[in-house]
Amino acid sequence: MANDSLTRGHIIGDVLDPFTSSVPLNVMYDGRPVFDGMEFRASAVSVKPRVEIGGVVTPNDAQEQLSKLLKVMVDPDAPNPSNPTLREYLHWMVTDIPASTDDSFGREVITYESPSPTIGIHRIVLVLYQQLGRGTVFAPQVRQNFNLRNFARRFNLGKPVAAMYFNCQRQTGTGGRRFT
Repeated sequence: MANDSLTRGHIIGDVLDPFTSSVPLNVMYDGRPVFDGMEFRASAVSVKPRVEIGGVVTPNDAQEQLSKLLKVMVDPDAPNPSNPTLREYLHWMVTDIPASTDDSFGREVITYESPSPTIGIHRIVLVLYQQLGRGTVFAPQVRQNFNLRNFARRFNLGKPVAAMYFNCQRQTGTGGRRFT
């Protein structure tokens, strides 16, 4: 099933259903690799990250040629982790990313908006889905109250192929995220 750190960080449950990761996903902010649960100040994530994606294994070559990936970044803790009334806030969406590449080759349908929490420590979740065929994925009209599960169902994306998350807090915040 999914990575244990996604379960410990309550990403599985709050944002995603259990899944098995099948595509390598590497995320870097300013050349610094990002690992699940890392802590960042808002200033450290002000510029969109570099995202490197591994290959997708598909049953046959014809299907592999049609395979594209979709990347979504959401904040399930907006505006306040104790009262996330804007859950899930959509920070970024790139569609039609060719397999085995980085995300610069995709189509950015929602431009990157850097996380900038004002209250508490927010989990920022980056999820990859496989797009099969040439079906068009339409960007949502608003960023707040985005629902990743509903979006995936609407566009027949199935389960994620990879996901990771980091914690982000305002520049003057203190402490770390605590889970019991």
